[in-house]
Amino acid sequence: MNIQLYAIGKTDQKLIEELTEIYTKRLGHYINFDFTIIPDIKNTKNLSVEQQKNEEGKLIMKQLETSDFVILLDENGKEFSSVNFSAYLQKRMNTGLKRLVFIIGGPYGFSTEVYSRANSKLSLSKMTFSHQMIRVFFIEQLYRAFTILRNEPYHHQ
Repeated sequence: MNIQLYAIGKTDQKLIEELTEIYTKRLGHYINFDFTIIPDIKNTKNLSVEQQKNEEGKLIMKQLETSDFVILLDENGKEFSSVNFSAYLQKRMNTGLKRLVFIIGGPYGFSTEVYSRANSKLSLSKMTFSHQMIRVFFIEQLYRAFTILRNEPYHHQ
């Protein structure tokens, strides 16, 4: 199985990029993982929030394959402990999926079309984080999940 993470917009924060690279490299020891940034929509000041979400949604939908299991990182999604998240990943891997796709939307969330396509929603916290920070948090949690599945000493209980 491959795990794919899509995120809208690049970050201009070098520290976030560095941390993302560190955990992406670590994660590569466990699974085929790819992190893809979907470019920001240009001239958003001329668009309503719904128009911006719809334009971002079109770009997201172009990336998806019909066989993908799609999970949106969304504030209204299901919350897991790290251990439960690792069990959730294992369950998904056991189904024989080709690609498990996680998506971090833009600042206003997702279009109706993207919500309709999603198989599930996941929340990392009831708190709100920047769309740049959530990348690092999520990739680190993926890494943590695989260390839990392998009984490696990274996660402490």
